[in-house]
Amino acid sequence: MILLLGTANEGKIREIRALLSGIPALELLTRREILFPDIEELGETFAENALRKARGIAATAPGVAVLAEDSGLRVDALDGAPGVRSARFAGVPTNHRANVERLLERMRGTDHRAAQFVTVAVLRLGDGREILRAGVLPGRITRAAAGHGGFGYDPVFVPDGYDVTLAELPAEVKNRISHRRRALAPLAGVLREIATTD
Repeated sequence: MILLLGTANEGKIREIRALLSGIPALELLTRREILFPDIEELGETFAENALRKARGIAATAPGVAVLAEDSGLRVDALDGAPGVRSARFAGVPTNHRANVERLLERMRGTDHRAAQFVTVAVLRLGDGREILRAGVLPGRITRAAAGHGGFGYDPVFVPDGYDVTLAELPAEVKNRISHRRRALAPLAGVLREIATTD
């Protein structure tokens, strides 16, 4: 079974490959193999954006299964911001360091540091069926960046139950607990069933 990963983000591609690597007979392709356009994230929710991406990419690759997702960081003290605008929090083009700096600046002076990473993933099968799943990783925002692993807001996010940031955790630990894994794990079961019965 062929599955087209509907993202150009190399960090996300690495994580998704690691999460789906154990599925036999599943061939993961990226836009290097099947070119697809950038789909604007115009939705007001993660689900709207994930569906928009899956459908837009599927239109350029008829009959091919597509996995698309939208992820972001919701910070309680900022009323859920940056939310669906996480990648563009500091403006366009996307700049991870600038996003982190803006987040820390906006949170200066507050002790309310609770936050959640959110992923909504959509598996759009070649026949048009769509399966949507969400994953949430609760945690808190640090007062300074720490660590060199991961990407995005990982250097300032400490997941509940840990005392270091996602950027300081080994990749295998991050992948085991991440919001992306929590969204993709049930979809992996669907993919495993399809890939082994086709």
